Amino acid sequence: MISKVVYKGELRTEAVHISSGNLIFTDAPKDNQGRGEAFSPTDLVATALAACILTIMGIVAKRLNQDLNGTFAEVKKIMGSKPRSISEIKVTIFFSKKILKKERAKLERAAKTCPVSLSLNPDLVKVINFVYQ
Repeated sequence: MISKVVYKGELRTEAVHISSGNLIFTDAPKDNQGRGEAFSPTDLVATALAACILTIMGIVAKRLNQDLNGTFAEVKKIMGSKPRSISEIKVTIFFSKKILKKERAKLERAAKTCPVSLSLNPDLVKVINFVYQ
């Protein structure tokens, strides 16, 4: 088992990661009857994409002897209607250190083929941008 998720009432959940005990709370967004005081479940999907991108790029960077420490992603999620679902996720990666031009294509390919990205519906638009120093 990976996690246990408990409904806490008022459109809030608490998830515990079984092996570490770490907690994640979710809240329905304000535009969908919630308080918006925590990540919404769809926020977690978009955030998982960015975390996966950074993780897979980290694996490749390690192989290439590149240092990605401090690199970060900004995430924007766009909701569609009919049905209410994520229609687009925009992820912008900001590199904190100089990345050699010859290594950039490998990192970008890794980013675009991370497991979360490959698991999302193909109709979901994913825009990934890279900002190098």
